[in-house]
Amino acid sequence: MKQIGLASDHAGFELKQYVKQWLEAKGWEYKDFGTYSTDSCDYPDYAHPLARAVEAGECYPGIAICGSGEGISMTLNKHQGIRAALCWTAEITRLSRQHNDANVLVMPGRFISTDTAEAILTEFFGTGFEGGRHQGRIDKIPVK
Repeated sequence: MKQIGLASDHAGFELKQYVKQWLEAKGWEYKDFGTYSTDSCDYPDYAHPLARAVEAGECYPGIAICGSGEGISMTLNKHQGIRAALCWTAEITRLSRQHNDANVLVMPGRFISTDTAEAILTEFFGTGFEGGRHQGRIDKIPVK
């Protein structure tokens, strides 16, 4: 597995710290693109470097967290090679991998517990892309 990319803003920082512990317990390497504290900051400053690293193949997959998950998800999805999925349940996470081949998991740091985050992470890393009819849809996502 490649190095997993991480990014958050101040509102996602605490959940990102939990994610780091979860990854470390599995022995998986990661690269943290920031932020590195709960001091107020702007999520695009961390989302764009994560997106570029995933697009370049330097990291795979990515995990991003902000307060609602919306802002960082919107920013990530501006990149043509990113399919960031905002997930708040394990079922949504499973479908984002199976049907959308999500390459960045986004979680809403202010709205889910660490137990829910663990279930989401387990599903994200345990589910593969089904391909087939879904591949044609994926191919239509980038703006050309």
